[in-house]
Amino acid sequence: MKTSDYKIDSGKSAKLDSFPTRYEGKLTKEEGLKKLAELTERLQVLQDLLYADGRKAILVVLQAMDAAGKDSTIKKVFGPINPQGCKVASFKTPNSTELAHDFLWRIHQNVPRRGHIGVFNRSHYEDVLIVRVKELAPKDIVKKRYDHINNFEALLHDEGTHVVKFFLHISRDHQKAQLQERLDTPEKNWKFSPQDIPERLRWDDYQKAFEHVFEKCSTPEAPWYIVPAERKWFRNLLVAQVLVETLESMNLEYPKVDFDPREIKIP
Repeated sequence: MKTSDYKIDSGKSAKLDSFPTRYEGKLTKEEGLKKLAELTERLQVLQDLLYADGRKAILVVLQAMDAAGKDSTIKKVFGPINPQGCKVASFKTPNSTELAHDFLWRIHQNVPRRGHIGVFNRSHYEDVLIVRVKELAPKDIVKKRYDHINNFEALLHDEGTHVVKFFLHISRDHQKAQLQERLDTPEKNWKFSPQDIPERLRWDDYQKAFEHVFEKCSTPEAPWYIVPAERKWFRNLLVAQVLVETLESMNLEYPKVDFDPREIKIP
């Protein structure tokens, strides 16, 4: 699998209706799950190396339409790794304190420290997505935020934090089925919000807002990947492979010690 097939090149337009929402390739589910298990083991090793190296970090951004599987992706991909070196931050509607600061204030506080993996369940992109669609800020303010975001992510990269961003891509029909399942399954009722309905009615507006984000904010330092998310096993596989490739590209190494282990005798 070539992960580059799913990456948005810098400055390129990205029409979501031209990207698949469901993997239909030659790889079988059985083969995919086997590969995912191998990648999980490799990810555990690389996380240990990232922590030991202590010079760099990785930030994973997950964005999607409602019911696309962000929580499930976090559970399946990041669940098996050491929780001491991984932190998930979920961004809801900003509170009064957060609104009293610039839109990146609450984001920067949750960026992973060196040696750690950070996962954003939603992110600073809400301020050019929901804010744009619902017109919660003047258009000229929103327009400037794309550059602010690019500069922010460039700063993180320059300081040692590698940023990778995933859009979990589903169809409108798939979302309808997932929302209906939440209504039909008592154990999942809590996942449904009546607010999901008016948000769903803005589907086309959100699609356009996401397309604008991909065009403006997929950079070499912080690329966007559009993940076909309707086959869960492939969604998890692609995210895990991008993470492994990113970590392997970071030139991590275990710290050198200032003693000869062969000369140490444990009494």
